[in-house]
Amino acid sequence: MHELAIAQSVVDAVCERAAGRQVHAVRLRVGVLTAVVADSMRFSFDLVTEGTAAEGARLDIDQPPGVLHCRTCDSDVTLTDLVLLCPCGSADVEITSGRELEIISMRVG
Repeated sequence: MHELAIAQSVVDAVCERAAGRQVHAVRLRVGVLTAVVADSMRFSFDLVTEGTAAEGARLDIDQPPGVLHCRTCDSDVTLTDLVLLCPCGSADVEITSGRELEIISMRVG
């Protein structure tokens, strides 16, 4: 369950930036191609925030879809599964979205 390790890293970073202030909310951008399960991430976040400045904070997760650019037909395609092929049949593609794993914002008080 890599969500636990990711949640711990997020909480460490957020608490460091909060500098002792209470953290009320954290917003993440986690692309669907990262294989992070949002519910598992929320559960892990709740576990690792116990006893920290982020205890009780709300975790919001934005999950942008996977998007690839086909070099063969020069089109952008939203992925509906994890098969990295263009509908034209080409495998000459570049992933342009869906692998993000970023802390977007946090609300402190």
